[in-house]
Amino acid sequence: MPSLKDLKNRIASVKSTQKITAAMKMVAASKLRRAQEQAEAGRPYADRMERMLTGLAAVAKTAGQGPKLIAGTGKTDVHLLLVITSDRGLAGAFNATVLRETRKQIRELQGRGKTVKLFTVGRKGRDNLRRDFANLIVESVVDIGRPKLGFADANGIADRILAMFDAGDFDVCSVVYNKFKSAISQIITVQQLVPVALPAVAEDTASNIVYEFEPSEEQILAELLPRNLAIQIYKALLESAASEQGARMTAMDNATRNAGDMIKRLTLVYNRTRQAYITKELIEIISGAEAV
Repeated sequence: MPSLKDLKNRIASVKSTQKITAAMKMVAASKLRRAQEQAEAGRPYADRMERMLTGLAAVAKTAGQGPKLIAGTGKTDVHLLLVITSDRGLAGAFNATVLRETRKQIRELQGRGKTVKLFTVGRKGRDNLRRDFANLIVESVVDIGRPKLGFADANGIADRILAMFDAGDFDVCSVVYNKFKSAISQIITVQQLVPVALPAVAEDTASNIVYEFEPSEEQILAELLPRNLAIQIYKALLESAASEQGARMTAMDNATRNAGDMIKRLTLVYNRTRQAYITKELIEIISGAEAV
């Protein structure tokens, strides 16, 4: 049985941890509000841009034209996965879900005979994937969004991906990230970025509607496709940032509650142990008095 001093020290330690987790919960909650507002504000523009370019790309592809970002390389042998995680932990299953989906994608692609390359964003993803897939990591970025996440961060990542694509380092690029739904729910998302995915609906619509463009479709696409890549990456970064803060707030709330429950249990054990010591001392005193 632990001594009273040991129990008292453990209760004090858990109380100290509870204060830390409660403070982290409050910080995450304040950051979540701003991150959620940014993510929700960025969705309409990114979705509309993607929808507009998808329709425009479908028209150009139907006409047998279009830049390389639409037509692709003509092969699907090499896949680049852009994996977005966080730089810090203590966020529940936020990073684990992204890494689990990434490993699933790697196994499926390699099972089909494809070559897989990894572009990691975030220290947690880089360090975890390095254990098993160090030879697949070709690029890594950390400390994104410090002190504040901006479009320049996404644009820098997009420029690297475009340089790799122009150099023929991959055929298909997809991003894996957590999409924010609520503070307690994030949706794991895999989105193809390069070449632009053309849904069947968009192709059917493009074949029935005739558009006139000024300037030409090629000029519009050449200007907007690289920008759209940066916008889609920026949207993924915003969604991931909001998801991280939501997951951290939930995890720290659970940790604070668990610490409270542990303090109650330890306090109960402490009181019972103290009563046992007092009872034992009383018995010894009474026994001694009777012996005299």
